[in-house]
Amino acid sequence: MLFRRWSGVAASVLLALGALLLEPAAAQQAAPTQPRGTSARAPTVGALYPRDRTQSPITEAVAAHLRQLAGRGEAHDDVFVKVGASATVNRHFLRCFSGSEVDLADQSDLSATLRFFNESDHADSFSRVSRSATVGWHAGRAVWGAPPPVLREVRALDPRFAVVMYGTNDIELGRPQLYAELMLRLTGMLTERGVIPILSTIMPRDDDPEADRLVPLYNAVVRGVAQRRQVPLVDLHRELMRLPDHGIASDGVHPNVLFVDGDPRGCDFGPEGLRHGYNVRNLLTLRALDRLRRHVLEEEPAPDAPGAPLEGAGSLARPFVVSELPFAHASDTARSPHRGRDRYACGEQDESGPAVVYRIVLEEPAEVAALIAAEEAVDVDLHLLHDGRCVTRDDDYLSVELEPGTWDFVVDSFVTPGGDARSGEFLFVVARTDRPS
Repeated sequence: MLFRRWSGVAASVLLALGALLLEPAAAQQAAPTQPRGTSARAPTVGALYPRDRTQSPITEAVAAHLRQLAGRGEAHDDVFVKVGASATVNRHFLRCFSGSEVDLADQSDLSATLRFFNESDHADSFSRVSRSATVGWHAGRAVWGAPPPVLREVRALDPRFAVVMYGTNDIELGRPQLYAELMLRLTGMLTERGVIPILSTIMPRDDDPEADRLVPLYNAVVRGVAQRRQVPLVDLHRELMRLPDHGIASDGVHPNVLFVDGDPRGCDFGPEGLRHGYNVRNLLTLRALDRLRRHVLEEEPAPDAPGAPLEGAGSLARPFVVSELPFAHASDTARSPHRGRDRYACGEQDESGPAVVYRIVLEEPAEVAALIAAEEAVDVDLHLLHDGRCVTRDDDYLSVELEPGTWDFVVDSFVTPGGDARSGEFLFVVARTDRPS
């Protein structure tokens, strides 16, 4: 699956009401919009995962979708592959499950899943050195090449699942929208072949405050990709933030692990073990595999109820309400009944195609980053409005300093000179990226 190449353009502006007043409202041509009371809504593509959970919900709809994915290709249900960088390559991640030093403590309900994967006749998934996990990699390294490393590993093992974590090294590239496109491509490669990805948020960057301020944005991208694909998300970051030193080693980047008499005990899930980062990640990963084994492979009833839909309709009159940041949502302008503006005063493009609108209300000044990612055939653009006036726009990424107030992000469809609206599915992500004081 191909995605639009990063444009290399990022708007970074200080927005003030005085500047807005200089922009004539007449310069903005409004396309027809629905009445305020309309029930028509722009669609949600995929699912919505609440931020107050470590394991994303498996609802009846999600379970049915995952079973459908599993039906796309013949695979070994008791095999998974590992896809990632140094935190995945590390010997403390999952390998201990293949040995005798496993203490499930009060997590004994996971013993059946541990046996299920350990007794596989096809591969030792826990201890295997993966071709798609290498120190220093960003997400692009897994999907570039002929064949790309992730497909080499999939073809070697025929797995049903893939444990995936990228993002820490991607921050150094400074292209969050490219990261979103690469993660969509990576998960698409897997799901097209009947492999169910288990995505993970990344660790805090305690080594670098400038990098750490971007972690919420990159984790929101991971959440958005998981929602778009309706695949499991493990919020590792959420659990690490509860631990002493965030469960991070002295390098400030990688998880730490429990040592007993000089030996690592990454699969010790007693109270002391669960004060350490790798122990927690190992437990969360085994728990995610357990949920998939029971509710997808064994078809036990789905354990979770559907959540509430987004408030609003995605129109200028009734925008989708972004109740908290970070935020991620996938939608489809081709199926949206709404229009934004035919043209915006902050750009010359014909944007008269269908649109989806999101609203945030800030109580204090904030630095905010917003991005969209879409397939190559789709051309949607991102516009920021205040009091109905366009403040700035970009093809796919905005980094802006916002004053308190109400702000609308409009994802609008570009229309070619021949009248072709390049509308379609997109992922929208917005997060605070305030610089350290």
